[in-house]
Amino acid sequence: MSETPQLPSTGREWHLVSRPVGWPQPSDFALVEAEVRQPGPGEVLVRNAYVSVDPYMRGRMSAAKSYVAPFELGETMQGGAVGEVLVSNAEGIEPGDFVLHFLGWREYAVVDAKQAVKVDPEAAPLSTYLGVLGMTGLTAYAGLLRTASFKEGDSVFVSGAAGAVGSQVGQIARLKGASRVIGSAGSDEKVKLLLEEYGFDAAFNYKNGPVAQQLREAAPDGVDVYFDNVGGDHLEAAIGQLNRDGRIAICGMISVYNNTEAAPGPRNLARLIQTRGRIQGLLVGDHYDLQPEFVREVGGWIRSGELKYTETVVEGIENNLEAFFGVLRGDNIGKMIVKL
Repeated sequence: MSETPQLPSTGREWHLVSRPVGWPQPSDFALVEAEVRQPGPGEVLVRNAYVSVDPYMRGRMSAAKSYVAPFELGETMQGGAVGEVLVSNAEGIEPGDFVLHFLGWREYAVVDAKQAVKVDPEAAPLSTYLGVLGMTGLTAYAGLLRTASFKEGDSVFVSGAAGAVGSQVGQIARLKGASRVIGSAGSDEKVKLLLEEYGFDAAFNYKNGPVAQQLREAAPDGVDVYFDNVGGDHLEAAIGQLNRDGRIAICGMISVYNNTEAAPGPRNLARLIQTRGRIQGLLVGDHYDLQPEFVREVGGWIRSGELKYTETVVEGIENNLEAFFGVLRGDNIGKMIVKL
C-alpha cells in the first residue's frame, strides 16, 4: 500500500476537435486542462503511468460506421492505459493498486471498476501490459494461432514485422515450429533487428524494391500463412506467393488508413481459386477467451528470454499526438508507448 498521494484538481487530456481528412493534422486536436472529478460508487481514480497509441485509432477519428464507435468531437479521446489507483470506491481494488483500463490520452481517469483489470508490476514491467502482454500481444497470438490456423511446419510471412504485433507474430511462429519466418519492414535498421534479435529467417526493406520480387526471393517455396498489417502491395504479393491451402489473416492495413479515396484491391484474387486460399479478418475483441492461455504461454516465453520485445517510449502527455503520428509514419520499433 503506497502513501496517500496528493489528489489532483485538474489534469491534461487530449480532445479531437475536427475529423481529419487524409493525414491527421495537429489542428485536428487540442490538449486541454480539465477538472478531475472524484470517483462515485463502484469507480476508481487512476493516475495514468503509461498510455498506448495504436494505428486503429486513426479509424476512430472518422465518423464512418466501423467496428468501434468513433471518437466524439470535443470529448476526451480513449485508448489503452495502465496506472496507479489514487482513490477507490470499489471492492477488490485498493489505493496503490495498478490497473489496466481503456481511458488513456489523459493524465487522470475516473474508471468504472468493472472496466479495470488489476496488474502486477512485480510480475512484469507496467508498460508490457499495453504491448507484449496486452492487446497487441493477444492480437498476435490469436491472429496467428486461431485466425490463420497456424500449424507446425508452416512458412509464415509477416508485414509490419518490426511493429508491436508483427514482431510478436514472427517470434510465436518460430517458437511454435514454423519452417520459415519472413518479415518486411520499412528500414534497414528494422530488418537487422528482425534477423539478429527476433530470429526471423529472412527479412527485407519494402522501400528497397518491389515487394512481390523481394518476397519471391525471401520465400522461394511460397508461404502458408500471411499475417497482414499493411495491406496494399504486401497483400497482393502474399497472394502471389501463397501455397496450396494458404491462409491470410487481415489484422490491419496501415498503408491505406489515410487515403482519401478507396484503395484498389489486389489484382490477383483469382489465384485464391488455384490455391484454395482463405482470407479472414481479425479483431482481438473476438478472442478474449484466449487471454489466460496467452498470458501463461507468452509470459513464460518472456521470463525465459525466448520471446524478446522492444518498446519505443515517448515522454510526456504533451507528446502523445506526436507519438501517434510516429506510429502512422512507422517511426516506432515495437510498441509505441507514452510515459506520463
